[in-house]
Amino acid sequence: MVFVDYYSTGELTCFLFSETKKDASDFSPTSYIIEPINVILAVSLNLIIGFSGQLSLGHAGFMAIGAYAAAILTQDNPTYLAFALSLVGGMLISGFIALIVGVPTLRLKGDYLAIATLGVSEIIRILIVNFDELTNGPSGIFGIPQFSNWQVVFIFMVLAILLVSNYIHSGDGRATLAVREDEIAAEAMGVNTAKYKVTAFVLGAMLASLAGSLYATYQQSVFPNDYDFMKSIDILIIVVFGGIGSTTGAIVAAGVLGFLNMYLQDFGSLRMIIYALAIIVIMIFKPSGLLGTWEFSIKRIIDKFSKKGDDQDASINS
Repeated sequence: MVFVDYYSTGELTCFLFSETKKDASDFSPTSYIIEPINVILAVSLNLIIGFSGQLSLGHAGFMAIGAYAAAILTQDNPTYLAFALSLVGGMLISGFIALIVGVPTLRLKGDYLAIATLGVSEIIRILIVNFDELTNGPSGIFGIPQFSNWQVVFIFMVLAILLVSNYIHSGDGRATLAVREDEIAAEAMGVNTAKYKVTAFVLGAMLASLAGSLYATYQQSVFPNDYDFMKSIDILIIVVFGGIGSTTGAIVAAGVLGFLNMYLQDFGSLRMIIYALAIIVIMIFKPSGLLGTWEFSIKRIIDKFSKKGDDQDASINS
């Protein structure tokens, strides 16, 4: 059944992060909670950039919506019901804003689209700063109940990966890939290019909101400056580092960069220099990213071994 190919990347992720959890004593508790959140962010941005071909720098804004939705709804009502409502509410608000913004802005291309989405992200952040009564302005919100632990974050990470993988292998996903490859040709073949670009943008924004909610309910505080332009760049670096258009690459890159950043903590002020140099070296010698567009697939492995078995049987019979 073709569905095997859909969840193979998620199954690989389950194995990698479960192995990491076994050695959790070697890492700080933050590492195996923040890294899955980064995976959700990278996979969702990769859907927009890598699979639909739209350069977006607005991911931090949608993450902020989810974070503040969780903070506002759970601060005075510390129940799992409120937490669930904050997840759904943040995703719906982010999806609605992405839809309203996406229809006009996704007609733009390249740098123009990047600037437009960056502007949207900054508008969201400025609105958060100025709505003092609701968001407490630049001072942020403290005392958020901690609902996110590694189990909760891990489950949502796997669900996000499965959602993106299934979408890419669906009819709509293949239409989205057609738009990425050649928008003019796709439109000539009757593909509604605007529809599929907006769909990918909305789905990516909703997953970014989910990651923001999980992050806020782990950190137990939110600040507007946590979701500025540099946050979008951080997520973009993960996507480019792993390979644009590879979900597996986004997962691997989130883990590699996260642990690299953690191990460099002992280097003090040199940490960011070494971190940047490591990224530059990879980009020089592997400009397509760590994995390029390669995807892990259990179905491909099974087919490979079954083909070898068939060849051996054929040689024996002959």
